[in-house]
Amino acid sequence: MAHVLVFGVTGYAGRHITAELLSRGHDVTGVARDVSSVDDGVTARAGSIFDADLVRDAARGVDEIVVALPARALEENGSRLIDALPTLIETAIAENARLSFVGGAGSLDVSEGGPRLFDTPDFPADYRTEATEHGAILDALRETDDDLDWFYVSPAASFGSWNPGERTGEFRIGGDVLLTDANGDSSISGADYAIAYVDEIENPRHRRARFSVAY
Repeated sequence: MAHVLVFGVTGYAGRHITAELLSRGHDVTGVARDVSSVDDGVTARAGSIFDADLVRDAARGVDEIVVALPARALEENGSRLIDALPTLIETAIAENARLSFVGGAGSLDVSEGGPRLFDTPDFPADYRTEATEHGAILDALRETDDDLDWFYVSPAASFGSWNPGERTGEFRIGGDVLLTDANGDSSISGADYAIAYVDEIENPRHRRARFSVAY
């Protein structure tokens, strides 16, 4: 079984991924600012992903580092998730751990060859900053040296606590193009997204790559 470090363990995606990991017998260390609601069975660490010493200490001996946090400014001083990337990369390489991110759908291409979803006219302005920040993280990962093992999972367009859905165990895996159903809808439940995520942890098929998940 793997020892997995999850940043954002109390968030929507982080909680689903953690539950899936625990159900399969993995050891989970979870980091959040407030750990009072962390699930039973998780080794909780209160702190911030921007605390380099905490990141290095929490990651000692882990096999996987999962980042399930928003990409927008997370600190009052304006720090963004991408600002934590150098420390995460350095730590993952030092621990020989795989680094992964819960990404966004906005950086997916709407069709082969683009454009990206967040560059389309109908993309909601309120979500554009968050989406472009996630896209920047993906671009930065793609520029890293081969000694970093990473993956990045983009959910369907409809993914979040406002559209929780159910656990079905049935979904499709895609690449850089947004997956839609016959009606043009793109959705995935938190539980099914977590299944796909943990499947990748257990059986790596997308090394140094992004993949997507949708019905």
